[in-house]
Amino acid sequence: MAEMENKSICYDILQFQETLRKMRTLDDKIIYTFNTSIPTDSFKGQVNESATCKHLYDELQTNYRSREHSIKQCIDILANEVRSLKQEKDAHPDNFQLLKHLRREQTSLRLLQTELGVEEVIKERTMKSPVSNRIRYGNSSTAGLVYQRSPW
Repeated sequence: MAEMENKSICYDILQFQETLRKMRTLDDKIIYTFNTSIPTDSFKGQVNESATCKHLYDELQTNYRSREHSIKQCIDILANEVRSLKQEKDAHPDNFQLLKHLRREQTSLRLLQTELGVEEVIKERTMKSPVSNRIRYGNSSTAGLVYQRSPW
């Protein structure tokens, strides 16, 4: 999370996407995380399943808020940069380097806006999974689930 506080990461789209990928690890491994968090029948009395499920659900929600905030923050930064570059371009229409820089920043801005859409899809898929319903309501009766990859 500390990486996202650095605004310079917004200008390096590849680094930003790599950071998002790392932040999305919990979503990618939700069933594994669930299965390792909830005890088997022999250990049920030693762990509060409801509290474990709540903690996992809260962690997911915190991750969603953090990623969305980071993406929106970078979108705002790049949108301001694009506005500024457009004003400069209007003042100096023959400056080829400025036009090139403007196009590069516009492309980065579009990529970040796409990441916001990707974030919504990831959140929706994770929250619609059978595991997350049980996590949300503190029911761990799905211990031992096997994840099957979606065909798309």
